[in-house]
Amino acid sequence: MANAIDHTHDPALRSWVESANDAATDFPIQNLPLCRYSPGDDPNLVLTGVLIGDRVFDLSGLRDARLLDDLPGISNQEQEDWVWWDFSWIVSCPAAARRALRARLSELFREDNRSLRDNPHLLNAAMRYQRDVTFAAPTAIANYTDFYASIHHASTVGAMFRPDNALLPNYKHVPIGYHGRASSIVPTGTAVKRPKGQQSPPDGEVGAGPTFGPCKLLDYELEVGCIIAGDNAIGEPTPISHAQDRIAGLCLVNDWSARDVQKWEYQPLGPFLAKNFATTVSSCVVTREALEPFRIPAYARPQGDPRPLPYLFDEADQASGGFDITLEVLLQTASMAKAGTAPMTISRSNAFRDMYWTFAQMIAHHTSNGCNLAAGDLIASGTVSGLEPASRGCLLELTWDGPGKPRKPLQLPGGETRTFLADGDTVIFRAWCERPGFRRIGFGECRGTIVGA
Repeated sequence: MANAIDHTHDPALRSWVESANDAATDFPIQNLPLCRYSPGDDPNLVLTGVLIGDRVFDLSGLRDARLLDDLPGISNQEQEDWVWWDFSWIVSCPAAARRALRARLSELFREDNRSLRDNPHLLNAAMRYQRDVTFAAPTAIANYTDFYASIHHASTVGAMFRPDNALLPNYKHVPIGYHGRASSIVPTGTAVKRPKGQQSPPDGEVGAGPTFGPCKLLDYELEVGCIIAGDNAIGEPTPISHAQDRIAGLCLVNDWSARDVQKWEYQPLGPFLAKNFATTVSSCVVTREALEPFRIPAYARPQGDPRPLPYLFDEADQASGGFDITLEVLLQTASMAKAGTAPMTISRSNAFRDMYWTFAQMIAHHTSNGCNLAAGDLIASGTVSGLEPASRGCLLELTWDGPGKPRKPLQLPGGETRTFLADGDTVIFRAWCERPGFRRIGFGECRGTIVGA
């Protein structure tokens, strides 16, 4: 279950990587998120790294320099078996090993530790500036599942189509999800081509058939992703009491959505081409250990809501199964970029604290039928939205003005408006955690630009 807050979270810790001491950085020494990247001089090489300040360090280089030897609680043979250039090892190893690795990295980057700081040969071999590398997806994701865990999102979208019955009867009993397409998950910064698909016949045109062409109603979806730790054998569910142990860390996810294609194809089996053309993930995984100070109780269900079935209920998960994360969406059009106008914040909230289902509940439900979740798999929260319009996590919601009313476009600099995304638009997600008495930590960016079909 939850790990104890320890010395690695001390807000007074400072690093010899000076940029990590900047109050505005996402990556202070208290964070130390993990990533996969290619150095600028070898784009075919993919390394596993740790981010701190404006730099990234290759873990295999630190291991080869014997700076990661003798980690407490791990045998010498286990350490010899580690494959540091493979991220899958880190999400497969015991939680104690990940904690030991985090503690050692925290020690190496402390401002009074000279073993790495004063080794110019090693720094030259193992260190890169983030601006000089190309980030890959944070893990080699083989399987991807998207949930629908925000009750405010489900209620708002449901009200668009069923004003008198926004939530379907199963929503408060079972975490709703569907299997996404892992092969089209792309790292932050990758251009996203506008998809083509079938669209429904125009309303009011009797006898008209569907059309095929570029999506006209392209949208983003603000989500938080969970990278799965460890494996369960097929046929062996993960009980809710152990499900938190399977959270390796969190990242940001943009599950792009072709709304007009989705409207026509989703009945009766759900979305298909509307969702599988691209899913963008942020470059790093903020580990569960780094997030410990920002654990909060699960969403307090209103009086009268059903209690989860026993396989989905755990007192410890109710006490600390949530995460207090501030989420932000920014939009920059091609015209804004050309004029040098900064991206505009179009939504910001901490609505993730109000998710109806926790990640532990999603994991317990996902495996409850014996499904084998594998280390490095990605599960995503579904669109994160709050009660207030400014906290909505997609344009489908942000531009909705109520049943029967026309959409209310976003007003952008230069007189531009948007109801859905245009070619050349760049969507940027950012997120961070902050709490009095602890250092602010962030998730980096999840960014994508739309290009024509």
